[in-house]
Parts: sequence; C-alpha cells; structure tokens
Amino acid sequence: MRIPDPRLSTMFGPIQTLIRDLNDYLRKIQQQLNQLSEGSIAARYQANTAPPAAGNKQLYATGDKIDNKTPVELGSAGSKYVITGWICTAGGTPGTWVQLRSLTGN
Repeated sequence: MRIPDPRLSTMFGPIQTLIRDLNDYLRKIQQQLNQLSEGSIAARYQANTAPPAAGNKQLYATGDKIDNKTPVELGSAGSKYVITGWICTAGGTPGTWVQLRSLTGN
C-alpha cells in the first residue's frame, strides 16, 4: 500500500482533530514499515502481475525494479523457475523490461 500525502486538518479547530489525523497517518506508516520489515509483498506498492506495457505514461529509469505479486513455478522438470519481478534495462515510457528469475531446483 502506498502511503498517501497527509491530509491534516487545515482549519484551526480543536487540537483533538489534529491529534486524530496525525494518529491515523502514523498508523498507516507503522503498518507499511512493519510489512516491509517482514518481507510482505503487500507493502510494495509497485508490485504488479506484469511489467509496464505500451501506453503506460510513467517514465522509468534503468535499474528500476517491479516485484511480481503473483509468482508461480514455471518451466519443465529439472529447470523450473519463478519470475520474482522485472528490471528495467533501458529507461523510457514504459522502458525495456526483462524478467528476474529464480531457479527452484525442481
């Protein structure tokens, strides 16, 4: 989950409103940091099921990575692998992406 920009109360209302808004925002930060430290894919807001495709308007740089949020074992017996994500090898919109594979030993 990507943490949005904080939307704290802009009016000079009661201090309790500001405290509530700050607590809500800090709770979201705490949740994402805990998920990141535990290796949770849910904490990675750029995880996807495929690399960026034509029509994607975001500019990517060489070395950018996207995690695969739905990895499955592929390949034939003796050479099975999992696509763990994709890495950008040439920046652009959407750039050139190649698979990051991990052999499973199966």
